This record gives sequence, structure tokens and C-alpha cells, in this order.
Amino acid sequence: MPKLDIIHNSVKNALIKDGWLITDDPYIIQYRKTVLYADIGAERPIAAQRDGQKLVVEVKSFIGTSKIQDLKEALGQYDIYRYLLEEIAPDRKLYIAISKVVYKTFFSQDIIQLILNRHRLPIIVVDIEAEEIQQWIN
Repeated sequence: MPKLDIIHNSVKNALIKDGWLITDDPYIIQYRKTVLYADIGAERPIAAQRDGQKLVVEVKSFIGTSKIQDLKEALGQYDIYRYLLEEIAPDRKLYIAISKVVYKTFFSQDIIQLILNRHRLPIIVVDIEAEEIQQWIN
């Protein structure tokens, strides 16, 4: 299994605070003989606001030496997971979770906004210190 991202537990706690039930940590994506691990699987109870929705969340801190390289890797990983989930769990929506700081300092740049808009990347922005979801971007 892969190493947990440094903001993993904060993201998980933010999801719980937001009313999500963590069902998988990690979420196993198995397609035929290949097994991959996304960070978190979560479900919203039927009576809750996002009625029975199911998520897979990949947590990314963007702390590598190159944030552009981190983004390229995150987009590639997102695409692979999305394609596999479409086959094995089409009821689950895939999100990338990032910190509020990364969103404000890196994701707000024009070039990154262009890439994200073209890619239509669903993002969960999390206040890591407060362990709260700040924004859902679909």
C-alpha cells in the first residue's frame, strides 16, 4: 500500500465533520489482476444533504519540488482512477482533495485554472488546521 499523504487525516476528519461516513481507508480499486489504492472511500447517509452519494477521494498535498510535476502526476492518477471506477463502481464520484493554502497559492494561478477548467477536475478544498471542507468544486 502507498504511503499516506501528510494531509490525509485532516481531509478524512473534514469529510467526517461534513457528515460523510468513511467506508474505505484506503479505497481499493481492483480491475481484473490490477489493484490500485485511492486514499478514501466515503458515503453520505440517505437522509443527509447529498442523498446517498458515494465518493472516492485522492488526497494531494503538492509539496514536491515542482508543483507542476505534482499536478501532472495528480491528473494522470485521476484519469486512471476515473476510468477504472467507471467500469467497476460507476456510482462513485472521484475527487482530488487539496489544502486551502494550495488552492489559494497554486490553483488560483491563471495557467492552473486553464488546465483545471479544461480537465474538469472535481476538487475538495480543505482547511487543514480546522479540518473543515471550505469548498466543493465540480
